[in-house]
Amino acid sequence: MELAKITSKGQITIPIAIRRLLGVKDGDKVMFIQEGNKVVMTNASMEALLEVQDAFKGVADELNIKDEQDVVDMVKEIRAERSDNYICE
Repeated sequence: MELAKITSKGQITIPIAIRRLLGVKDGDKVMFIQEGNKVVMTNASMEALLEVQDAFKGVADELNIKDEQDVVDMVKEIRAERSDNYICE
């Protein structure tokens, strides 16, 4: 358990052990999530990444992507299609 004191301006210093646990450093943002009568603090960047991962669940199956090479091939195909659209005659 870690404790932090609230200043008169409502600020706290996050203990080093908690900063390390969250993987946050100077300038990073943290997110506060209410869960019932408790509040959880988390690394905002990691939370955003998890949301993106959740949003893309199942997309690889839909696009028949099985491995990294499939992704590389798809990117090459999209780039080729875009370059074809920009050819001026």
